[in-house]
Amino acid sequence: MPIALKPWSSSDLPYHFNIDTFNTRLNQDAEFVTRALDTLLPIDEGPEGRLMDAVRYAALSGGKRVRPYLTLHTAALFNVDAKCALRVAAAVEMVHCYSLVHDDLPAMDDDDLRRGLPTCHIQYDEATAILAGDALLTRAFEVLSEDGTHQDANVRIELVKELAKASGPLGMVGGQMLDLVAHHHNLDVNEIARLQRMKTGGLINFACVSGAILGKASESALHKLHSYAHDLGLAFQIVDDLLDATADASAVGKRTGKDEEQGKATFVSLMGIENAQAQAGLLRDQAIEQLDVFGEAADPLRDMAHFVVNRVS
Repeated sequence: MPIALKPWSSSDLPYHFNIDTFNTRLNQDAEFVTRALDTLLPIDEGPEGRLMDAVRYAALSGGKRVRPYLTLHTAALFNVDAKCALRVAAAVEMVHCYSLVHDDLPAMDDDDLRRGLPTCHIQYDEATAILAGDALLTRAFEVLSEDGTHQDANVRIELVKELAKASGPLGMVGGQMLDLVAHHHNLDVNEIARLQRMKTGGLINFACVSGAILGKASESALHKLHSYAHDLGLAFQIVDDLLDATADASAVGKRTGKDEEQGKATFVSLMGIENAQAQAGLLRDQAIEQLDVFGEAADPLRDMAHFVVNRVS
């Protein structure tokens, strides 16, 4: 059954929250990002066309586009040109989709369902899926380095550097290695939190600060967004663990119950369902507090914190 935290309403918040308005905004932004990906990942009719077919399958087959949403709405705080922000948002999603393709491989999580569809290596083959992930990762950096992303080369270099850190051995890839190690070692809560800050939180952090980098924001503004992203990323992973433990695969769009089957330590296995739910709610509230300095302009980010903790897929 779906998880349920304490119900919230606009009367609980210092601003008016409307779930329908949020969903409309999320879906609209997802459509913008999908169109950008469609343009940035064109069909290839040549002999290597099967590779681009797989790339497009992985990147265009739905998804909530949470990370691009964060990029777009942090960029809006600093009045960044929407076209520039959209290119960075698309690059973030390319890296995210690459990570999903590789995570699903038989050598990693060995999954056959993603977003309610066959995973990339099932739809195509394992070798093509590996190459599709490689193509998505490298294309993301190419997009960030191009003039259309920002007129200032120093800003483009900063974006490339920060995305490399978020997705490399000190970020997502390193976190994935820790996740593989976790199958054979009993990690405690602090170790799992570190794992998830790297594996899940790194890219969420980049998504949040990339808009500030585009807008040449102050160090204090960057610090607040780093803190928001830290709390949001941990809350996101706790809810992922809760969904794996409690949700139905048809609702989530991927196989559930894997963590328990593998005897893997998670926030849920160590804290229990109720305590994990409470911790996710606490992190949500902390994330929202970090946004006070930005006023009403940060309401879309506040809404995302609520969505992350109350999502059912």
